[in-house]
Amino acid sequence: MDRILRNAVIGASVALVAGSFATIALAGDANHGAQVFRGQCAVCHSSTASAGPTVGPKLFGVVGRHAGTQPGYAYSNAMKKSGLVWTPAELKLYLTNPAGTVHGNKMPYPGLHNPAQLEDLVTYLGSLK
Repeated sequence: MDRILRNAVIGASVALVAGSFATIALAGDANHGAQVFRGQCAVCHSSTASAGPTVGPKLFGVVGRHAGTQPGYAYSNAMKKSGLVWTPAELKLYLTNPAGTVHGNKMPYPGLHNPAQLEDLVTYLGSLK
């Protein structure tokens, strides 16, 4: 019984923290996030509704999307089976360490480690709808 209670408390705490990150992530500067995108992401990803995938999948509408489901892009099995939904909190975790977050994904990016840039980038991605 103690184990069940402990797991429930841990689960509720994780949900609370994840919700907090989602709120914080959207408090960034989308204009600066667009600059970060152009400097670090646009070489592989597009950000408009009409664009198709390039080296990586297009990121228009990425927030709220299930990972590995953007039509027209050949995702790794690891990404398709990850079960992730791209919330602001999940994007922050993934973009900090893509290989460590989804082992076997195809993205060779080493991660964005500047917290302000990361927050701004995720805010920008959230504006793409």
